[in-house]
Amino acid sequence: MFTRRWRTAAATAVALLSGVSYAQTWSACNPLHSKSATCPANTALGMTVNVDFTKGEVNSFVASGGVPTYGRDGASFTVAKGGDAPQLASVFYIMFGRVEVTMKAAPGKGIVSSLVLLSDTLDEIDLEWLGSDSNTVQTNYFSKGAASGYNRAEFNPAANNQAEWITYTVDWTADRIIWYVGKTVVRTLRYNDANGQYPQTPMQVKFGAWAGGDPSNSPGTIEWAQGPTDYSQGPFSMHVRSAVVTDYSTGKSYTYEGNSGTWQSIRSDGGKINGNLGGAASITVTASAAGAANTASPTIPVGGIGKGSGTSGGAGSQTVGAGSIPDGWRMTPDGKIKPVGSSTMSTYKRRKKFNKYTRTHIHSLSLSFSPLFQNFGLFCYTNTKIYFFQ
Repeated sequence: MFTRRWRTAAATAVALLSGVSYAQTWSACNPLHSKSATCPANTALGMTVNVDFTKGEVNSFVASGGVPTYGRDGASFTVAKGGDAPQLASVFYIMFGRVEVTMKAAPGKGIVSSLVLLSDTLDEIDLEWLGSDSNTVQTNYFSKGAASGYNRAEFNPAANNQAEWITYTVDWTADRIIWYVGKTVVRTLRYNDANGQYPQTPMQVKFGAWAGGDPSNSPGTIEWAQGPTDYSQGPFSMHVRSAVVTDYSTGKSYTYEGNSGTWQSIRSDGGKINGNLGGAASITVTASAAGAANTASPTIPVGGIGKGSGTSGGAGSQTVGAGSIPDGWRMTPDGKIKPVGSSTMSTYKRRKKFNKYTRTHIHSLSLSFSPLFQNFGLFCYTNTKIYFFQ
């Protein structure tokens, strides 16, 4: 995970254009520190999507820090050398909701698999798996990027998580967060128990793998990740078969009103906050886990996926940023952004419509989150092109 924000957009440009990635999270426009009107609205999911990664990539999730591969195991996030930190991030946000990811964690000493919900204000909800421990998942949360009070992390049971397909769920409302392993509740956090540190702003969904045990990382991070990482024993892969994401709110986008960072300050454009609460089927709980271990370690990272590698080609930098779905386009239930009526539009016409807006051909998908491209609302990509829309 990333712990610090870059101070200038210039540093971002240098890193991106030189091919060097740094292990830090920052917000392209943090509504807590900017006039809310100057920050772009967050694209709302406003529905449920069920993405089957065994069928390949979808353009509602964008890669950075390395490119996942796709096959019968779904999306594979492989760490083979220092600096590898492949991940996918949603182009949409949810304002309260549920995220269900079916996956196998990556093995390997110092290797970390991560599932992160992250907002522009750096509110955060995490699940992380350490490659040295195939029977545990770490759950954590942060508010506004504050890393004080490290006892918020827990290590919860998740048996045989590197060999078996397990569905992990985060169910997040204004009142509580519930973490599930399969159909077992492993942790519940209530708003009143969070001591003012409750995540409550629109979140992107991110998941991927990285080397917390990379020798270039701080000693504390290496210790937390149970490293150091020996790349000669790799490669190490996390596999994600599917992701089901439900937005408990509705509308086209979410906008911050003021700088409070409370959920009551979030406005939905064309919808309602909590307008879809109860729109998702309930999870049948079969058990509640006991015996979670708290940790007071100050080395637990905050802020995203890919913390700690400051080497050339290091872990991919994380930018929290907004996109939009332009008029005439729609999100499908399987997580694809398509033109309205695309089922009847010819391939040639779709290509012509795309090319009208083509801005550049680039190799690194991480550029799509750069401040250099803040004026572009939506990026759709194929294996060879990224299409930008204003």
